[in-house]
Amino acid sequence: MDPLETILRETLEQFHSETGTVHILDPEKQLLHLAAQAGLPPQLLEVVKTIPVGKGIAGQVVAQDRPVSICNLQTDSSGVAKPGAKQTGVGGALCVPIRTGSKIVGTFGIGTVRPYEYTADETRQLESIAARVADILKQSRDRPGTPAPGKS
Repeated sequence: MDPLETILRETLEQFHSETGTVHILDPEKQLLHLAAQAGLPPQLLEVVKTIPVGKGIAGQVVAQDRPVSICNLQTDSSGVAKPGAKQTGVGGALCVPIRTGSKIVGTFGIGTVRPYEYTADETRQLESIAARVADILKQSRDRPGTPAPGKS
């Protein structure tokens, strides 16, 4: 299994969450590209495959340079979540930046079917996991001829 998928599945188990995504940032095009996912319905994969910076939860994480949490995607009216996000069936969602140094290189998001307010401690835990993901991404970029995680 892809190392990103492994860490994603382990994280979902740890947080008792059902869905998760890892997106990689293309800074030139200002787009996030899906590198790994778990638990998303097939019809939603096309929607989350590419996300513009500033759009949706992951796009807001990059635009605001900070974690974004929503207690219940199904009833959220803040405008942060894309309309298609309700199709996930997700209630609580948390997405954090993946950083290399101070530079955002992607996002790591989790969600659960129940309405849920992720705590500051859980946010710090997910940021710590995102730092491990940054290491995985860096290692895959540093090995010539090795496709980036999520690409084969």
